[in-house]
Amino acid sequence: MSFQAGEYDVIVVGAGHAGCESALAAARMGCNTLLLTINLDMVAFMPCNPSIGGPAKGHVVREVDALGGEMGRNIDKTFIQMRMLNTGKGPAVHALRAQADKFEYQHVMKKTIEDQPNLTLRQGMVDDLIIEDGVCKGVITKTGAQYGAKAVVITTGTYLRGRVILGELMYESGPNNQQPSIKLSESLKRNGLELARFKTGTPPRIHKDTIDFSKTEIQPGDSQPKYFSYETEYMEHAQTQLPCWLTYTSPETHQIINDNLHRAPMFSGLIEGQGPRYCPSIEDKIVRFADKSKHQIFLEPEGRNTKEYYVQGLSSSMPEDVQLRVLHSVPGLEKAEMMRTGYAIEYDAVVPTQLWPSLETKVVSHLFTAGQINGTSGYEEAAGQGVIAGINAARKVQGKEPVTIDRSQGYIGVMIDDLVTKGTSEPYRLLTSRAEYRLLLRHDNADLRLTPTGFEIGLISAERYEKFLDKKQRVEDELARLKETKFRPDESVLAMLASSESTPITQSTDGITLLRRPEISYEQLETLSPSPVELTDDMKEQVEIQVKYAGYIDKQQLQVERMAKMEKKRIPVDIDYELVNGLSKESKHNMAKIRPLSIGQASRISGVTPADLSILLVHLEHYNRVTAATRG
Repeated sequence: MSFQAGEYDVIVVGAGHAGCESALAAARMGCNTLLLTINLDMVAFMPCNPSIGGPAKGHVVREVDALGGEMGRNIDKTFIQMRMLNTGKGPAVHALRAQADKFEYQHVMKKTIEDQPNLTLRQGMVDDLIIEDGVCKGVITKTGAQYGAKAVVITTGTYLRGRVILGELMYESGPNNQQPSIKLSESLKRNGLELARFKTGTPPRIHKDTIDFSKTEIQPGDSQPKYFSYETEYMEHAQTQLPCWLTYTSPETHQIINDNLHRAPMFSGLIEGQGPRYCPSIEDKIVRFADKSKHQIFLEPEGRNTKEYYVQGLSSSMPEDVQLRVLHSVPGLEKAEMMRTGYAIEYDAVVPTQLWPSLETKVVSHLFTAGQINGTSGYEEAAGQGVIAGINAARKVQGKEPVTIDRSQGYIGVMIDDLVTKGTSEPYRLLTSRAEYRLLLRHDNADLRLTPTGFEIGLISAERYEKFLDKKQRVEDELARLKETKFRPDESVLAMLASSESTPITQSTDGITLLRRPEISYEQLETLSPSPVELTDDMKEQVEIQVKYAGYIDKQQLQVERMAKMEKKRIPVDIDYELVNGLSKESKHNMAKIRPLSIGQASRISGVTPADLSILLVHLEHYNRVTAATRG
């Protein structure tokens, strides 16, 4: 028996990392929002590794923050270790990574959601969608409660028809032995959405007191940690950072796994779903990289008030007895006590080419999807999609045009464009190599790229925007000052150059020219000619990067401008590709399936050639003339 339980502007289904961002964004934009989750104790839960950030992923967290999202603020409040990775390389691949107190992370995010005006958090399992004339009008829960809505966002993660696999044991389950969502998957299929079957996994957890840390290498946090959120003020962190530890698999590890491959579900045929290539299980790694004598294993604390350690690098679906033997073969873990067994989990995902770049589904209007349901992996990828889906659900309700992030504006844009244009045959993971403009999409400049968008849509406060404009102006002023400042070949300047083994100057040279030298830092110039206004460390970093990489940045900017011309050539949604004479059958099929919104997007569709684009452009000219004449 169903009953009317309430009316909302936006309903978000699932309170993982995508769902939290979606619900908060919609509520902060003024929409009366309902966030439904199977279990209130699992809000913002980390079923896999207890960390946020890393290459490309850390960039996304900063982009979410620049748009007004919550993940960056939340991890800054709850981290137990913070490290900047890849510091020996260029700024395009610098990446911040935080070890989280996974329990504190949950609690702080849940409190943020509970305190948010316009947002109702409620426990309930959604079994069905209310769809009328191709428009999503709400949801129905397992108890029969009907909630009406003007837009719905589905962020169900790995819960859709979830099935845990552990050796020969298989059972229906969400992550961490939570209830799976079975009927919602059926509802999506019934309403025309094509689903794929994916797989992910997690390693065992072990007891801290049973680890022999003397056989491992310490991995400490940075002595002066940086933060993800542009709102977090630097301060000495109230609590000491906790180290992680590094060890390696041994020849015995590899032997145990090879001897038991017949019991491994991924090789015995029990696992149907496609797993993530960039985060393989230990058994997969040992088979695929048989020439490697060892693999890295990181031991990561799960929080300050628990003795559980996450064994990163040892993800497995092998039987429990094999996992225990594998653990005991790793140096430092000879006496490790397993507190939780690793497992694989299969789940349903929506084929993402069925989505517009706004993350609204093409087959059902007012229905959005975000996170792992779209075929991605990772908390950060989920949060990036979540904030966009929440923004666009709110704008749909408000009768406004959707917001999309271009590939040249952010990794969020790269990810969403990859998903909706190319699709994915495996759980999608963001990598810096996926971004053709990665020198423009750096960790340090996410605020410069996306804060204006966040402010325009109402998720960045006027106070924060003023601070952003002040920072931007100070950087520009300092660049102008350095260009005008002349450094003469006097004793102090020559001594500074000599200390850096830099070629001496023989005539007055401006600061920009000196700073272009790889061996000269802004800090050195600052000691000789201080800025008349105070600059923060990130402002100084911005000045140095913009000067040293100016040539490369300018080249990428030219590439962006060329592509922008193709992105501006819009393609009508209702165009019939069968009427485009000269297109190959493959191109007609793929374009009709994706329905690209621009020539730029069409150029990225699999199988579409430059010749196809030329034919399409000619057809569009004719189409536009006929359409204009008809309207006239």
